[in-house]
Amino acid sequence: MGRFLPADHSRGDDGTLGGYVAVHARPPAFEGTDGLSYSAELEVDDTGDADMPVGGYLFFVQWGRGSPTIQGHLESDILVRGRSEDAVRAELGAMPLAEVKRILDDLIRRRWA
Repeated sequence: MGRFLPADHSRGDDGTLGGYVAVHARPPAFEGTDGLSYSAELEVDDTGDADMPVGGYLFFVQWGRGSPTIQGHLESDILVRGRSEDAVRAELGAMPLAEVKRILDDLIRRRWA
């Protein structure tokens, strides 16, 4: 794990989802509007669409208060569609972390609505 590795800023822009992972060798973490900690992962899946067969979405792991145990998760809808996994990962990886956080907070609000 990259937990104890120093950041390598030559590997990308850590203001984006993919860049953060490349620079820090771990997913970014956020405090949600519910006060809980979440880490963000980029995931891909089949869409069932022959023209755009790969979809990318965000998967947020919810961590327990005071302990590093998984308490749940949230998933976005498919945010990016493309012809290949690499293309979808690149496009979603370019998402600014501020947008990732906005999506997390929106998912938290919808969960409690």
